[in-house]
Amino acid sequence: MIAPRPTGFVTHAVHGLVMLICLLLSASGAQAQAERFVGSYTGSAEVQSADGSLVPRDMSVTISETKEGFNISWTSITYRPDGRAKEKSYSISFVPTDREDVYAAAMRRNVFGHEVQLNPMEGEPYVWARIIGDTLSLYSLFVDPQGGYEIQQFDRTLADGGLQLEFQSVRNGKVHRRVSSFLKKQ
Repeated sequence: MIAPRPTGFVTHAVHGLVMLICLLLSASGAQAQAERFVGSYTGSAEVQSADGSLVPRDMSVTISETKEGFNISWTSITYRPDGRAKEKSYSISFVPTDREDVYAAAMRRNVFGHEVQLNPMEGEPYVWARIIGDTLSLYSLFVDPQGGYEIQQFDRTLADGGLQLEFQSVRNGKVHRRVSSFLKKQ
């Protein structure tokens, strides 16, 4: 004869099942929100440098769904007057948070194998995203060794044929750089 299991076990099992269902629904909600942005986009802009000169820049972004949320990968190529080109690429996955339409960056794995945020007090960026209406915004906060900060904001708004990109970088309360460009869907 099999002994009956304690009711605490049943309660834990039901609670665990409910948590799993909520997690799956939350992930599918993130994907549903992000799926409108999925695609590859390219464009270019002239960015004003510190000396006031305009520097051409090519930009591309790919937004894709992941198992738990979505990923944004982007590249920026800056062309210098002397003919040199400087390329920077980034790729960040985002997962749902307890806040509706707000997503945490999953930038590294902790000792338990879970993707977690980086630590801005160690010079790493703190990154998050949100989707409000037709705009997918990505924010990154950097804390410098002296305690100053820089916050970057990338707004990617759905537009006919692509995305309208609005970028702004603020250092210690002052706008450092702004970029505006249309990125055509490929």
